[in-house]
Amino acid sequence: MRSLALGLTAALTLVLAVPGSASAQDLEAVTFAQPSPSAINSFPVFVAIGEGFFADEGLDVTVESVNGSASVLQALSSGQAQFGRPGPGPVLNARARGADVVFIYNVAARSNFGILVEEDAPYQTPADLKGTVVGVGTADGAEVSFARAVLNGAGLEEGTDFEFLPIGDGGPATAAFMRGDVAAYAASTADGAIMSQRGLAMRDITPAEQMSLFGNGLATMRSTLNDDPELVEKFVRAFNRGHEFALDDANREAVLAHLKAGMPQESEDADFAESLFVAVRSKTVPVDESHALGYQPPAMWDRWHAIVEPNLSAPIDDVSAAFTNEFVTQ
Repeated sequence: MRSLALGLTAALTLVLAVPGSASAQDLEAVTFAQPSPSAINSFPVFVAIGEGFFADEGLDVTVESVNGSASVLQALSSGQAQFGRPGPGPVLNARARGADVVFIYNVAARSNFGILVEEDAPYQTPADLKGTVVGVGTADGAEVSFARAVLNGAGLEEGTDFEFLPIGDGGPATAAFMRGDVAAYAASTADGAIMSQRGLAMRDITPAEQMSLFGNGLATMRSTLNDDPELVEKFVRAFNRGHEFALDDANREAVLAHLKAGMPQESEDADFAESLFVAVRSKTVPVDESHALGYQPPAMWDRWHAIVEPNLSAPIDDVSAAFTNEFVTQ
């Protein structure tokens, strides 16, 4: 096995051996940075590793888990990872600061976040959260951009009508609710499932029109696209094979085994792991069935830009430079 430390604060490293007959010396080392330790949230990568799809492309992929999209973008910008899975909001923020990061594959084609409140809470719409504290996983994660969009759309202004409070994921978020620290939580699909498993009944008050905003996807730096487009083609091709393999219910048992190998603790409760995988997988199916897996609708990028523009450190003149569909087969 090969270990490649990113040197990022609180990074968790998952090192996976590449299957197949080729030795590690014959394969090109590649690092993929994900914003949380969850193998299920990055299921196409772990399936592609387990099924040998990356090895078929001559790649030896190491997965590094870091804390949120900002850390993923840090890893990409510093050259400590070639590929990562950040959210679109953080990508636009990074581009406004001069980081030429590019989305290359739309993984979560449907929003993988929601504004959750306790089942018996009085809040029925985001507007009802005026005067409250809204929990987020990290201060600068993809869920913050999403929650800000939802709350701004309800006429609420951060700092005046509501406050964000970083409370962590899953278990810590459950504890924050129980202590009364927050009234709502900008939760990922995984977070919601974990909270439910821990006995905290939750209700999603996100408006339907906001759920079409896509979530985290594959990204790399422009320099990688320019200097090594063949590497990008290989990585995306193997990733796509893993994605397609996982969408076939006939492969369910093999998929769950690969996810367990990637993050054993996440799959200790097999029934929970399977239900979480089904929920996460459903978010990766394109809203428009005529679109291929990974396709990024330009109009949705414009919408994301409109959402985050008031909070950007500098204007973005060309939103189309933030993404490419070049490596997606239509």
